[in-house]
Amino acid sequence: MPSSSPTLATQSAVNGAVEAVAKVLRRSNCQSVLRYVPEMTWMLFLRILDEREQIEAAESAVLGVPFEPSLAAPYRWRDWAAPPEEGADGELVRGAKRAELDAKAGAFMAFVNGELLPHLQSFAGSASATPRQKVIAEVVSSTEETRVDTEANLKDALDLVDGITAGGIDQTHVFPISQAYEGLLLTMGQANRDGGQFYTPRDTVRAMIRVVDPALDATVYDPCCGTGGFLAEAFTHLKAKWETEGASGEVLDRLKTEAIYGREKDDLAYPLALANLVLHGVDVPRVWHGNTLTGDATYADLFLYESAEEPGPFDVVLTNPPFGGKEGAAAQGRFAFKTGATQILFLQHVVDSLKDGGRAGVVIDEGALFRTTEKAFVQTKKKLVGECDLFCVVSLPGGVFSAAGAGVKTSLLFFDKGRPTDRVWYYDLSDVKVTKTRPLTLAHFDDFFALLPHAGTEAGDSALSWTVDLGARKKAAAEKAKGLRQKAQAPSAEASRLDDQLTAMRKAAKTDASLKASIAEVEERLAAKREEAKRLLDRAQRVEEAVYDLKAVNPNAPEGGDTRTPDDLLDEIEAAGERVASALDRLRALTASGDGVADGFPVAGVSVDD
Repeated sequence: MPSSSPTLATQSAVNGAVEAVAKVLRRSNCQSVLRYVPEMTWMLFLRILDEREQIEAAESAVLGVPFEPSLAAPYRWRDWAAPPEEGADGELVRGAKRAELDAKAGAFMAFVNGELLPHLQSFAGSASATPRQKVIAEVVSSTEETRVDTEANLKDALDLVDGITAGGIDQTHVFPISQAYEGLLLTMGQANRDGGQFYTPRDTVRAMIRVVDPALDATVYDPCCGTGGFLAEAFTHLKAKWETEGASGEVLDRLKTEAIYGREKDDLAYPLALANLVLHGVDVPRVWHGNTLTGDATYADLFLYESAEEPGPFDVVLTNPPFGGKEGAAAQGRFAFKTGATQILFLQHVVDSLKDGGRAGVVIDEGALFRTTEKAFVQTKKKLVGECDLFCVVSLPGGVFSAAGAGVKTSLLFFDKGRPTDRVWYYDLSDVKVTKTRPLTLAHFDDFFALLPHAGTEAGDSALSWTVDLGARKKAAAEKAKGLRQKAQAPSAEASRLDDQLTAMRKAAKTDASLKASIAEVEERLAAKREEAKRLLDRAQRVEEAVYDLKAVNPNAPEGGDTRTPDDLLDEIEAAGERVASALDRLRALTASGDGVADGFPVAGVSVDD
């Protein structure tokens, strides 16, 4: 049974115990947080796993049912890692293998690197390995040997980890060990240049899950799960719902083994995600290791456990795709709308991964929302609002991800698949002042949650929330674009006439050299008409594409700032361009008629304002 370690009665005691391990590792060739967090991960994972399996074995014995542990002696934590401990009869009940290894200099380190880790990793390629054994193999997959420099330091770290037990935490007053572990992941995220890949602020995740609210029979998926924050919180949410609704044990078993799915590319984040999910109580974290966008798998056995086909589509997708990444042809070729922008490819993947009737919550950079200058951005957002009901967009403050090392302005998208978007409800949190020491909390979402049930109606609109009628916006844009295309018909027809005239003049010029100057004039007029028609057609296209500028622009914002949208600015630029073009046409006409600009005075009929 688990050791009789002292109870950790406060959260600070739990955090202090974890920090004590980190302190030893930092002095042991693991100074960088990116080195000591993975090292602590496999130790803490094996410690909690051993404790859990001892409890499960005892429960099975009471019920009279067989129990097969994942690890046998001498590879269990209680054998090789636990400090030797005698029972009432003087026999060692813990630490027997460690005592044996301690008797020979250097044997302990040789066992860990030469026997223990290779044995644990061997489960990855075993056809008979259980899901839990496969998880064990993947948690230690990136640890060829311990990074700790000396045997003494390794034992010191192991002794401290041995004192951190799930059973040794006062669950009534203290969060479980998983919460302290999340603090380590946050620290690692802050140290990593691409920290947003590893850590999404927990209260933001919880707010998103509250909106999505997965049902007990749901499958939850994160295609770029990092260290598993969304998936761990989703499981916690589902388990709380299971307890509230008094559902059966079979339902809980399904939640632990068949509900949580993810994919992760990063070799460092992947084992951390597995450990994080297991520490939260997920028995089979179905996480796929590989490049989601190219489909290239490094390890897929857990994701495909007992199935020859990939699972999905899913009831719920929760994710924070990486911003600003660049993907090559191998990834782009798998998507309808090709772009190097990682977040746009992931957004297509999310829509395709949802069941009809499924719901998604996605963190997206603001640039992806307003950008309409690249075809794939527009096409992807058109796909989103065409196949899904984008019922809510939340504009987050600029500093939300500063704690994770990213200063990108972001928004939250919530959408249901199976019906097109008619109206989008926006909520604006952008004016909340957020810093590393003053993060965005659930309390900041209180007003949002109060108004959310009335989203898209007058009752849901406020100084910080408003509704955009996307259907009406599309209709208005279509009418405006139609008018512009009709307007383009005249210069286009004139260009066609001039083209025919030019063809005839060039033919005649073969025998009449005097036509050369006239040809140049017609060429200039033809180019101007083509440019005018093109300008109008381009503007019509931009008007239609501007519909898919989904950025939150609060119409209730205080006056004094520039509230013009990109479409408004384009209109003004185009109008100014038309005035210039008109003035040039008149200048050309006057010049051709013999009038001109003399002595610095404007040409008659052309105003200074023009």
